[in-house]
Amino acid sequence: MTERFKYANCMSIPKVEKIVVSMGMGKAHEEKGKLEKAREQLALIAGQNPVITKARMSVSNFKLREGMNVGLKVTLRGSRMYEFLDRMVSLAIPRVKDFRGLNPSSFDGRGNYNMGFTEQSLFPEIDSADVTFLQGMNVAIQTSAPNDEEARELLSLMGMPFRKD
Repeated sequence: MTERFKYANCMSIPKVEKIVVSMGMGKAHEEKGKLEKAREQLALIAGQNPVITKARMSVSNFKLREGMNVGLKVTLRGSRMYEFLDRMVSLAIPRVKDFRGLNPSSFDGRGNYNMGFTEQSLFPEIDSADVTFLQGMNVAIQTSAPNDEEARELLSLMGMPFRKD
């Protein structure tokens, strides 16, 4: 990356700053056991306990009140972040059915990448016989890259299999 982008200083080379793994549990306020089971599974996947997120505002169409439990999230930094990224790239992504590569246009314009999984059983820590419901998750990778091109190069060098357009 140093030769391609002509960095003057080795400290200006982009790096991954944090990874946020989140699960939206729409009906979590109706089924308490479902939230606890998802919390256990996300803790196994991420390697640390998730935080329960609460609704910020009431929405009557969804029977949702302010303060109700609506999801889970984990913020990974340091060695846990790199270990999760390695497991995601080498074990979870290849287990996706009909995988043709990650969408290279899912960057936000500031060097951050977002992707989603449709089920949690793609990770080897989750026993597929133990799964009672399928729950999707979102993975947000925040980098220190100033633009999408440099972030895409960083993540592809780390092994992310982007689709060739």
